[in-house]
Amino acid sequence: MAQIKKLGEFLTAIIALAVVFALGFYLGIKTPAESKIAGILSANPQIGTNREEIDFSQFWHAWNIAEGKYVDIDKVKRQDMLYGAIAGMIKSFGDPYTVFFPPEETKIFQSEIKGEFEGVGMEIGIRKDILTVVAPLKGTPADLAGIRAGDKILKINEEITSDMTIEQAVRKIRGQKGTKVKLTILRNGEDESRVLEIERGVIKIPVIGTETKQIVSEKDGKKTEKDLGDIFVIRLYNFSEGSPNGFRNALREMVEKNKSKLIIDLRNNPGGFLEAAVDIASWFLPQGEVVVKEDFGKKTSDMLHRSKGYNVFGDTPIVILVNQGSASASEILAGALRDYGKAKLIGEKTFGKGSVQEFLPLTADTSIKVTVAKWLTPKGQALSEGGLEPDIEIKPTKEDIEAGRDPVMEKAIEILK
Repeated sequence: MAQIKKLGEFLTAIIALAVVFALGFYLGIKTPAESKIAGILSANPQIGTNREEIDFSQFWHAWNIAEGKYVDIDKVKRQDMLYGAIAGMIKSFGDPYTVFFPPEETKIFQSEIKGEFEGVGMEIGIRKDILTVVAPLKGTPADLAGIRAGDKILKINEEITSDMTIEQAVRKIRGQKGTKVKLTILRNGEDESRVLEIERGVIKIPVIGTETKQIVSEKDGKKTEKDLGDIFVIRLYNFSEGSPNGFRNALREMVEKNKSKLIIDLRNNPGGFLEAAVDIASWFLPQGEVVVKEDFGKKTSDMLHRSKGYNVFGDTPIVILVNQGSASASEILAGALRDYGKAKLIGEKTFGKGSVQEFLPLTADTSIKVTVAKWLTPKGQALSEGGLEPDIEIKPTKEDIEAGRDPVMEKAIEILK
């Protein structure tokens, strides 16, 4: 999930549209619909000083052509025309994470922030212009139906996804508990697509789990386990508001069980709050060390997020497990601990979701989510430019999965022992 902040100022491009009121008036083509739009846009009339001059008369010309010529214009809501114009402008940025939310999508996004909603339970993103599963959330309908990180979603029910935004796709996949959605997916390494029908449910986002035993085989529902000795495993499923406290409790359990080596499993962890990643990294880094840099481009200087300096486990041998479902805050934690030589990464290349979004109201029931910065590791690697390469790459095979084997975990245990 993307980091949510309060925004100090509106997007310059949107704000600049406030000049439309004046243009419409002086051109003598101001319609009632234009008056309505101008009233909305003039709520914050600041205009960037470094923008090139734009002739907004062509926008109004297009609006009037649609008003005067389109055969079914009486069936079109003028408010929807406005929403479409704003959404089109935002889409021109070419960033799948910068989007306009009309009322219904604003409501969906706000429900997601609260941590409980109805749907199938998976994080999705855009990779190489294709709608892709970042990660299914553990124990959700998507997870139980066999959805995997990296699956490409070709269709939602019978609708092709090639031109959908992430938010449009989310709206179509979400739905009332007990109803079903049909997803046509293409899995990496396979030539033919498959269709999965998933029954929606109430999604409660999991936070954390711990292990001191390894499942070495699983057959007919029976699991064979082996004690991990001095190794402790923390599985972190997301970076929510409760993750720092959950991680602290897990570390306390590690100490109480007299374990001295740590595996942090971030596979299929789609991220969440930046503050949670910084807090967790602070258990392993001295005070003041940079955990992550926020690069705001030319707008302002980088913002440095530093360790709080708990540093109780700074000398603990650590291995971090990652895959293509590890994104956002997962990449921040993994990148920081590796840059300082605190941990090795094992598994697959991470997703590469290294940008910062801010969510701001536009009107009482509409909003904009806009990318305002990019995340860099302490050594300056941009997470959004391809993700993190593991130190040791291991990709579980289809046979591994069917047999219940976990070669990534096995390698981590081998290294720590």
